[in-house]
Amino acid sequence: MAFEVSYSLENETQFWDELDDIVSTRCQEHEIIDNALRSYLNVTTSYKSEYLQTDYNIAKCVYRLLQGELFNAHKDYVRRQMLYCLLQEEDNPTLHIVAAFLLFDGRNNGNDTTFEMMYEEGVFPRLVEMVQTPSIQEDTRLHQMLLELMYESSRIQRLKWEDFIAIDDTFILYLLEVIECASDDADDPYHYPVIRVLLVLNEQYLVASTSQHDGRSRMTNRVIKAISTHGTTYKTFGCNLILLLNRESETSLQLLILKVLYLIFGNPQSAEYFYTNDLHVLVDVILRNLIDLPSDSPAANALRHTYLRVLYPILTHSQISKPPHYKKDDILRLLQLLTTSGNHFAPVDATTLRLVRRCIAVHWLQPADSEANGNGHETSSPVDGQRTVARRMLGMSMDKGNDSVSSVMEVATHTEKPGVQTPSRGRLA
Repeated sequence: MAFEVSYSLENETQFWDELDDIVSTRCQEHEIIDNALRSYLNVTTSYKSEYLQTDYNIAKCVYRLLQGELFNAHKDYVRRQMLYCLLQEEDNPTLHIVAAFLLFDGRNNGNDTTFEMMYEEGVFPRLVEMVQTPSIQEDTRLHQMLLELMYESSRIQRLKWEDFIAIDDTFILYLLEVIECASDDADDPYHYPVIRVLLVLNEQYLVASTSQHDGRSRMTNRVIKAISTHGTTYKTFGCNLILLLNRESETSLQLLILKVLYLIFGNPQSAEYFYTNDLHVLVDVILRNLIDLPSDSPAANALRHTYLRVLYPILTHSQISKPPHYKKDDILRLLQLLTTSGNHFAPVDATTLRLVRRCIAVHWLQPADSEANGNGHETSSPVDGQRTVARRMLGMSMDKGNDSVSSVMEVATHTEKPGVQTPSRGRLA
């Protein structure tokens, strides 16, 4: 949008008063709406360095527009104009305000209208481009805002083929590098938004692997590929996955983390990605969370199934499959507890029983005499089945009849709305 109006404001009070006048504009003609939006962007970008230096003030500025007459009388038109501005603008201050508007409006409207509009207009490749632009990378607050916008807009609908084409190995490695070069604090301004983008991209690949794209060949999961080929260089991502899983109470984010772990441990090239000490912490977190899930909740059952599907490749492929086996007795005790924790009205569901039995059948969990005599319950190599899953996740062929297909599809389809909290025995008590 070209700016046609200049401002000379003497203090912060005048700045906010001017904003209130602009967002209260009553008009019907598109030309007048456009002029008001130009004025809004002009005054906010002109005084951004003076009065919009904090994230709080940026949000305050955007919510003035969201609550004003100008927007509420012409929501779709204003959204689309802001969206076009994001697609065309090169000025960082303007991009910051526009991205903040789209992000807060998308989170605020409750029906994903804004993010759906972004999807229709093909905004995702533009976001990938901007996140990698050097001048934007230098503006850390804008960069973080764009990462959050990418995450939020990508978690509600499947990416299109053209969106996947915009993602290359360089982009994924760049995101991993950002995490690696930041501090060890998972609350670092970069850590959380970057990690969440990688999580949602992995889920997009996982979901895409369960369906065809107009006869096109299967695409490579570039997140798992990067960890498989460069995992020794980018260990911080894995450390932070464990930290987030340990403290995350939102079900949707727990599922996103578990889906990445499922593919990491299901892939022989990345099954030992984690340091052994970190792996032990991860096992502790999984055991604790499985114990904490109530037995009579459908949402808890879906989450329990996903935890058990992740636990199985950990038991078969990771370092704990080799002596000395970490917490063998504790793992067996928990698995046995899961098969007897139902109540008179809600017995343990069949899927939980099947997944628990598969874990218990892992060779090193068998009694010493049974293992020595080859009397374990496995009738086929679990490694072969998981390698097949790994090949599919990396874009290679897969036998449709393999039992792993149903496992992949069940993990892929487990979702939850943002904001829903994970069921907990403690909270229920």
